[in-house]
Amino acid sequence: MSLEPPSSGRPTGPPSGPLSGPSQPPSGPPSQPPGSGSGTPSPPPRRPWWRSAPRVAVLTTVVVAAVVLAVVFSRSGGGSGKGGEVFLQAAGKTGPEPFTQSTATDSSAPAVPASPATGSAPANAVRAVDGAAPGLYGGTRNVSSCDVERQIKALQAAPPKNNAFASVADVTPSQVPAYLRALTPVQLRMDTRVTNHGYRDGAATSYQAVLQAGTAVLVDGHGVPRVRCACGNPLTPPVAQQTTPKQTGDSWPSYRPSNVVVVTPAPQIIDIFVIYDPDHGEWISRQRGDTGHHDHRTEPPAKPSPSVSVSTPTAPSSPPSTCASSPGTGTGTPSPCPSTSTSTSPSVPSPSSEPPSTEPGTTEPASPGDTGTYSAPGSSTT
Repeated sequence: MSLEPPSSGRPTGPPSGPLSGPSQPPSGPPSQPPGSGSGTPSPPPRRPWWRSAPRVAVLTTVVVAAVVLAVVFSRSGGGSGKGGEVFLQAAGKTGPEPFTQSTATDSSAPAVPASPATGSAPANAVRAVDGAAPGLYGGTRNVSSCDVERQIKALQAAPPKNNAFASVADVTPSQVPAYLRALTPVQLRMDTRVTNHGYRDGAATSYQAVLQAGTAVLVDGHGVPRVRCACGNPLTPPVAQQTTPKQTGDSWPSYRPSNVVVVTPAPQIIDIFVIYDPDHGEWISRQRGDTGHHDHRTEPPAKPSPSVSVSTPTAPSSPPSTCASSPGTGTGTPSPCPSTSTSTSPSVPSPSSEPPSTEPGTTEPASPGDTGTYSAPGSSTT
């Protein structure tokens, strides 16, 4: 059949043969464009990046990872971007977002006159004290600064709070009672920076805080504060402040940013805490995990003033002044002032923090309940 069109120039029907050409691409190499000559053939055109499955998959993974990290940091990093803030918490106040009602039996701040801040260290300097240092903590002989059993009952009466507490303490919910009983009740003798954890919307929150001297706390076997008894909140070590922190919350006359310390874990488990009793002007020894029933007087330590090592993000500077001494009311040894030395001790890790903005009052009913076992780290004698 002839393939020539009719003489009229108007088509009278479809041409013979396939309408769309071959269904498979030609097996030979692609034809060269006109004028290309016999040189190297030009590369085929590149597909747009959005039509590349591997690239789209990689981009999707990156976006999803970024979203997940943002959610994680907003939940556990303690903030919505308000880095560099620290919340001041007075010793006797419950404070915002409490886990429980107060279980502190004594949160009276020691009568220590304000000491002048003559040091030149920046406000974000880290002043570290070893958790085993004698005189770092205080207390009254045969008196527990915290009612541990009341704390246990309050948490067990509110399972969601108990679960949130356990998540911060890194134990199972059933281990919380044993975990709390393994801690030691004492009082801070220096304004101390920590990461505090409140309870909001069914989960634990976190923010940087400075606890006033006199605050009743529970410390672990390495001397690190783990519970603030005035609110039942779990505590963890602080994070580093890369800039001068903005101060919010309470205030007290003796507060000086240059006198705030952080507690570093003792390298070995502490079997006996040597603490100072300002009410009687004496030194006492308290067994780890004991609530004061086995306290007894002891001789003043050879080095009664805990050493404070200072590290800063800049060149070393003159150490800040130590606290003023506070003589006891009795005839015993007067209260020591921590000595200060400048060193290059490592600073603590550095996520951001966000102080709480509200102060809801929460009271938990007490009910019995006590299950689970907990093996405190280093429970054997070291």
